[in-house]
Formats: sequence, C-alpha cells, structure tokens
Amino acid sequence: MDTRLLQLLVCPLCKGPLEHRRPPQDALHELVCHADRLGFPVRDGMPIMLEAEARALDAETRSPAEAE
Repeated sequence: MDTRLLQLLVCPLCKGPLEHRRPPQDALHELVCHADRLGFPVRDGMPIMLEAEARALDAETRSPAEAE
C-alpha cells in the first residue's frame, strides 16, 4: 500500500489515525483504528473504509499501549 495514501487516510467514524497492520502473507491486511477498535480491510491494495465492512477488534488484537 502506498505510504502517501496511508498518511492521508483517517478513520471514517472518529477521523482518528489508522495503523496499517501487515500480517503474514496468507492473511489480509487491514487498517486499524484503536479509538473505535475497528479493523478496515485492505483488498487488492484498496482500503475498504466502510463501517459495515469493518471488523470489531477483541482484546487479543489490541496494541501494547491499549492494554495498559
């Protein structure tokens, strides 16, 4: 995914910053909003920034800063 695009994108709900998670090759990429605890999928290099397409993040997928 293009770094310039990542710098421009924000969460469509809270307008907060997004983290680009790059899992192992066989998993899907996603953009994570820690404030809303949502993961927006990236399909074929295009972020799907729709609330209906986002998945809720559970306690296991939180960042170390959120766990505190």
